[in-house]
Amino acid sequence: MGLGKQAKTLSRGQVEATLAYLSTTRYPERNRLIFLLSAKSGLRAKEIAHLTWRMVCDATGQVGHAIHLTNDASKGRSGRVIPMHAEARAALIAYRQTLTKVTGDYVISTERMSSTSPQVVVNMFQRWYQHLGFVGCSSHSGRRTFITGAARKISTVGGSLRDVQALAGHSNLRTTQQYIEQDVDAQRKVIQQL
Repeated sequence: MGLGKQAKTLSRGQVEATLAYLSTTRYPERNRLIFLLSAKSGLRAKEIAHLTWRMVCDATGQVGHAIHLTNDASKGRSGRVIPMHAEARAALIAYRQTLTKVTGDYVISTERMSSTSPQVVVNMFQRWYQHLGFVGCSSHSGRRTFITGAARKISTVGGSLRDVQALAGHSNLRTTQQYIEQDVDAQRKVIQQL
């Protein structure tokens, strides 16, 4: 994966701008959830489209505190358990409350169907970012933002890049490393501390 072909990561301001814009769309709760599943849980478009209520609810049927992503909903054998970010969990609860009833297994649905396809999710991100003028951003931008953010913070909680690899669902640590955006300012600061 060459650097020129990677989706851009999102700045904090871009995340806030996206959330503000999504609140004005026809389906604000659903769209906010889709965006947060990417940016705060690191899910791929395929994983967002194939996410089921069973994967996000506990034994009592309430929205749980982790996403239990199965292999068949993911890429290859990259099923995993992802602790749910508070914003993503709140968005999931808010979205569920907008549904008159849960009409199918899948979390994300459309007007005409009780599920959606990965391509529809990719197209949504493309329209949103195009509307906002975010050049180089795609459905993978939230995922790259999530992985980069996790990589930068994991050592502060006693973890390592192997933990980020597990959260991302990568079988190879090199793949995870390719997702992480470099920070020249941090590189300068760490050199000064040596």
